[in-house]
Amino acid sequence: MSTPLAENDSRQPDLQSLKNIATAVYALQAASFLLVITYFIAVMLCYIKRDDARGTWLESHFRWQIRTFWFGLLWFALGGLTFFIVIGWFILFAASLWLIYRILKGWLSLNDGKPMNV
Repeated sequence: MSTPLAENDSRQPDLQSLKNIATAVYALQAASFLLVITYFIAVMLCYIKRDDARGTWLESHFRWQIRTFWFGLLWFALGGLTFFIVIGWFILFAASLWLIYRILKGWLSLNDGKPMNV
């Protein structure tokens, strides 16, 4: 005989909770323009919750956010290293636009309930 508690203990991911976390990650990534530490907190959240999202449409958002972090870190580091020669300014500007694009595209797709094409 099955109890209601046992039925609720199934290993199905809580999609609403995962969607809320993905939303928080996009918000933290956006807040990184004001406070850089939020960029690192965002990627930690992604790595912590990535396994919970495996096999769901939200998995693509966590992958998108992780890739956004690593490529963004690469471009911002390159821009920072070359800041004192003029090319660094352009790299930082382009990296900022690219980061804004990635955050907006991901956040809008999440809001529409669509996976990311990664």
